[in-house]
Amino acid sequence: MTIKSPTPGQAIKKLTAGQSKSVAKVPGGGRIEARCHAGGVLLYWRHTDNGRTSRELIGPYDPKAPPESVKPKDGAYGWSIRAAEQAALAMLIAHQAQLEQGSTYRESKLAQQAAQQAAKEAKAILQTHTLKAMLEAYCDRLAERPGRSHSDARSMFTNHVLDAFPKVAKLPACNVTSEQIVTMLDRLREAGKARTSNKLRSYIGAAYQTALKAKRGGAIPVKFKAFKITHNPVTDTARDETADRDDKNPLSTEQMRLYWSLIKDLDGIKGVALRLHLLTGAPRIEQLVNARVEKVRDGYIELTDTKGRGSKSRLHAVALVGRALQDVQSLPMSGEWLLSTDGGETHIAATTLSGWAKDVAGELIPDFLAKRLRSGVETLLASKRVSSDVRGHIQSHGISGIQAKHYNAYNYMDEKIEALELLHMSLEPVANNVLRGAFKQA
Repeated sequence: MTIKSPTPGQAIKKLTAGQSKSVAKVPGGGRIEARCHAGGVLLYWRHTDNGRTSRELIGPYDPKAPPESVKPKDGAYGWSIRAAEQAALAMLIAHQAQLEQGSTYRESKLAQQAAQQAAKEAKAILQTHTLKAMLEAYCDRLAERPGRSHSDARSMFTNHVLDAFPKVAKLPACNVTSEQIVTMLDRLREAGKARTSNKLRSYIGAAYQTALKAKRGGAIPVKFKAFKITHNPVTDTARDETADRDDKNPLSTEQMRLYWSLIKDLDGIKGVALRLHLLTGAPRIEQLVNARVEKVRDGYIELTDTKGRGSKSRLHAVALVGRALQDVQSLPMSGEWLLSTDGGETHIAATTLSGWAKDVAGELIPDFLAKRLRSGVETLLASKRVSSDVRGHIQSHGISGIQAKHYNAYNYMDEKIEALELLHMSLEPVANNVLRGAFKQA
């Protein structure tokens, strides 16, 4: 009597958890192995190469699958033995092809899985590392510096990128195109805001450049690397050159004298702030209002200058001459901030000081803007033959060249004092020798 071998189905049915059994042969190499797990039976292609056994998962065995089915039917059943044989044969063919290339099916599969996982992770990173996230990270970096540049940039991004172009803001930062940025800039130019367009372009470009530099290390926070920036799209856009024309329109000497006559007798912090701004050579208002009590020295104030210096800043010594020195000495010197209306707890805003200046000028000086005082001071001093070098050191825009930046430690204080004395004398049309004597006694 001949004893029949159990069918694959019968053999699998007898398996208990943890057991495995070879249930079919794969033509060309290897066998189908069934392994019983707590959740059911899984089918594998098992094969040996150079004495090393490998087991590749095919899928769950389904006793209800049609015996002659060659692949599982979605949602209906799992793998039959016949279907497992076909799958194993496909694996064998792929394995033999990999052997010819010096690899194996397992190695190829693992490499493919690693690539898929890396692609999945990269996609997840891109979905969170959007243009919005990069601009916010850039603003956070600016906030580490003195001044209000971070506030200006944040407002610019909110109004002209995040609110105006929300879909672009949600794109991965590395996928934003120069054409999309041009659309943002065009929106402002067409609204007659060419200067704002140029400012937005500069801010976005700086954010991209920060992320681009992160690849080289240095002082850039590591988090910027995750944005995967390889190109700054802003470099492919153009500034609106019509908005770069000089519109400073400096005040004339007569207008400067008129302005001085309007502020020289003003009472309170308003008068002090406006006189201090003019008589110290019209420094940048943002820097002046951020003057700290602890930075008041004997005859000068140290302001923090960050203009045009990236993440660096430097101290700028502003000389105090005559009435400016008297005004500073009249302040309470309490709290942190020099120019304050609440005892030094907070400083007056730059817009407050410029607003006071505009209110004082009223209609007496046509088209008055506080920034015209800065160019007016330089123009007046130039007309009095004060050198461009000294003018530059007074207004903190004369630091240029390797020698000036790194080797020339001279502070030009004597020249600053002499030039500011000359400025005050020019604002007060009286005898120079009388006024100069008054300065030396102050």
